[in-house]
Amino acid sequence: MQNQKNPLSWKYMQTEFITQNFRETKELGMCLSKELSGGEVICLFGELGAGKTAFTQGILEAMKAQKPYTSPTFVIMKEYQLKNGKKIKKIYHIDAYRIEAGDLLSLGWQEIAMDKKNISIIEWANRVEKILPKNAIRIDFVWLGKNERKLICTNLPKIKKYAKKDKQEFV
Repeated sequence: MQNQKNPLSWKYMQTEFITQNFRETKELGMCLSKELSGGEVICLFGELGAGKTAFTQGILEAMKAQKPYTSPTFVIMKEYQLKNGKKIKKIYHIDAYRIEAGDLLSLGWQEIAMDKKNISIIEWANRVEKILPKNAIRIDFVWLGKNERKLICTNLPKIKKYAKKDKQEFV
């Protein structure tokens, strides 16, 4: 499945996960964090309430970022310092709902995204899509039911090993 509106080439292998609740969505973020080595840009797409922040909270918790883990809706960007002994020093959590690409560039986006000691997570990434790196991790959150959602992931490192092969559900 390829996003027709996306100006970038998201032709890489896709992996899909089904989560049933907040906890599973958060745990999937925790699983992804184990595969991050620094320099990743994680782009989250989906409707309001689809799980983007829960997923991000899982990454932040697993990487031992300092709490609280709240969406940067009004501040646009939150910077988390990491003291976990790894080469990753900062996680930037960006909410692009109220901004455009030029706004993100003025916040130092190019320097943040190019630094291999950073991880960047962007909610509402569709708003700034034209300045995202081609190798960015893309995760589309799609509602399937009241609590159930499908996460369609492109450019993932090794997270697919956490999926059940027979049911395509999150473990």
